[in-house]
Amino acid sequence: MKLSSAQHDRSAAVLLGMACGDALGAGYAYAGPLPPTAVVGMRGGAGTTWARGEWTDYTALAVPVARAVADGLDLRQESTLDLITAEWVDWADTAPYAGNQLDAALSGPDRTAAAVRAAARARHDRVGRSAGNGCLLRTAPVALAFLHDPDGLADAARRLSELTHCETDAGDACVLWGLAIRHTVLTGELDLRVGLGTLSPGRRELWSARINHAERRQPRDFTRNGWVVQAVQGAWSAIVHTRDEPGATADAGQYRLGIEAAVRGGGNTDAVAGIAGALLAAQWGLAAVPSEWRRLVQGWPGLRGADLVRLSVLAAHSQDTNEAGERESFRLHAVK
Repeated sequence: MKLSSAQHDRSAAVLLGMACGDALGAGYAYAGPLPPTAVVGMRGGAGTTWARGEWTDYTALAVPVARAVADGLDLRQESTLDLITAEWVDWADTAPYAGNQLDAALSGPDRTAAAVRAAARARHDRVGRSAGNGCLLRTAPVALAFLHDPDGLADAARRLSELTHCETDAGDACVLWGLAIRHTVLTGELDLRVGLGTLSPGRRELWSARINHAERRQPRDFTRNGWVVQAVQGAWSAIVHTRDEPGATADAGQYRLGIEAAVRGGGNTDAVAGIAGALLAAQWGLAAVPSEWRRLVQGWPGLRGADLVRLSVLAAHSQDTNEAGERESFRLHAVK
């Protein structure tokens, strides 16, 4: 589909906005809530090996997905998922932390999607749950790949989630978040409810109540935000409660305000701020991301912020072809 200049700008910001939220939150992860006036800044991982401005496992897992999409591959094909899981296994071999569910899924000798999926299912069957928030942020490039096809987005998002997190809550969260990003890129409006119609009636009612609850509570109230449901609720709460703050619309200030509110909520701050960051960047575009953050942000596998912008743009235009069926060329603007 042909994007307008505003849509192009918003799509280009998604991965950068997510990574900056992730990196900002890394310095405060697993801490308690902060006071509303506490200053939040890029400071590196508290008690971890994350450097200042470095994104964590959440963004790292999105990179192979973004690269596959940028190359024009179909995320619904098993061969594409094989390529992605092989890169995930490479990442897990050197990652400082992967989480219990991801570690179980990615630690086996077989790098194929089928093997990773089976290992994840085996752990789910042993412990009875697999709805951690590690499945969610890697859905952002899926949204960009399927701007033209919401049904395809929902299918691909759930397939990608089920590689490592097979609980229904995990797949639902990925579908809702992916469709919300798509909607925001295309319209400039935030709406987490836009994907509710893709869920079964019972699940739709459950998630509608969860979204309503998020809008009535503050980010700090979602103390179990390692669970994907409360991670989404915490991020949405941060967004909703910064819409009307002074400076929220001037110079697209809500991007920064929303991410900082997510970080102050405590707990899995890298995940929650990354979730909020992708949606807010999809609304406000590249200029909303503070220049200091753009310069600092970096991470596995040796990429920087400008690389994420490039991947976002390629992903959003992955279906653009000319009359001969060849991918169309376009100009990438520098991000300073």
